[in-house]
Amino acid sequence: MSSALFVALVLPVLAGVHYYVWRRTVRDTTSPGSWWRRAGTALIVLLALLLVAAPPGERALPAPLATAVGWPGFTWMAGILYLTLALLVGEVVRPFLRRARRRRSAGDTAPGDPGRASVTGEEPSSPPDSPGRTAVDHLTPSRRMFVNRAVALAAGTAATAAVGYGAYTALGPPRIKHLTVPLARLGRQAHGFRIALISDIHLNVLVGRSRTRQLVDLLNGIEPDLVALVGDLVEDADVATQGRAAEPLADLRARHGAYYVTGNHEFYSGAEQWVRFVSGLGLRTLRNERVALPGFDLAGVEDASGVDHGDGPDYEAALGGRDRDRAVVLLAHQPAQVTEAARYGVDLQLSGHTHGGQLWPFTQLATLAEPHVAGLSRYRDTLLYVTRGTGFWGPPVRLGADPDITVVELVSPHA
Repeated sequence: MSSALFVALVLPVLAGVHYYVWRRTVRDTTSPGSWWRRAGTALIVLLALLLVAAPPGERALPAPLATAVGWPGFTWMAGILYLTLALLVGEVVRPFLRRARRRRSAGDTAPGDPGRASVTGEEPSSPPDSPGRTAVDHLTPSRRMFVNRAVALAAGTAATAAVGYGAYTALGPPRIKHLTVPLARLGRQAHGFRIALISDIHLNVLVGRSRTRQLVDLLNGIEPDLVALVGDLVEDADVATQGRAAEPLADLRARHGAYYVTGNHEFYSGAEQWVRFVSGLGLRTLRNERVALPGFDLAGVEDASGVDHGDGPDYEAALGGRDRDRAVVLLAHQPAQVTEAARYGVDLQLSGHTHGGQLWPFTQLATLAEPHVAGLSRYRDTLLYVTRGTGFWGPPVRLGADPDITVVELVSPHA
């Protein structure tokens, strides 16, 4: 997104959302001029600035400063999302709370019970049939403040719990999933062949070498026949910045090796340098090409975003002129590439890219833009499996889309 478009479209929305959050959590819960109001206002402004600064800071700032800005800035992306959603739920609940307080107020200040009124320091309400006023036509400022604070506290607690659990999920080890896929044309010698599928590691200013080491240890523990890394190894960083974080990939162990295809973020970061670097670590990059393995062919194409960089997918080069009696498994970063894969008779496409939506409610909304968000599906005669990946983009939070490594076991009808 261009800077002008960001300023014109995104900043006004962010400003409006932050104003709403400030109003409900700071202005409506504190007294004018109080220390709490000044502190709350300063905190909201600071978090807003960090949120805006975090994405460009990944590239523009020195690594330690980018990390210092990134943790609160990216985390607040999820924080303000869930705080806003919780406050909107509070708008629905607020009238019921006010009504309950009014009823309690009427009971506390019932006629002939001056003792109750004296406890609160308020004058008894006039009888309901007194001219010009009723006991329940308004809340006193203190009672209105009570409702505002109750809603803000509940919303803040819910948002904190959501972000905390989501961060625990995103930064913890991915789930190891197992999937059995029968392929009609798979050769007998490939029966039981296991592909460890991993995607979207997204090395960035928040996660680095220790995360890669953790993933490599998990993959080696699976003892797969082949490792397939289907793009987005990094998040908008060059080799000089994140190369060291990727180095543990050199320790991957699989009987038929480890293979790699580019994702959209490699092209944002400089795909050529990453292809050279990853190849130096011992992974074989499939750039619009295929290799013959026992019982099937393995093909890989460049990410679709490479078209904008003069280096897009070439399905004819990767899939044309092959033996149609052999099964072919295609590695392609984006699930949408299955439309071309189906035209070339691909048996199974393995993809990532979507993160499974990463954050609720986007886990549900993502299907509006991409019908194949996660899991196994079919497009015409081609099977498509989409992993949720192991990393995250933006906020270090996953909610409703646990990270995963999937072991895909191929099954032959001829075995």
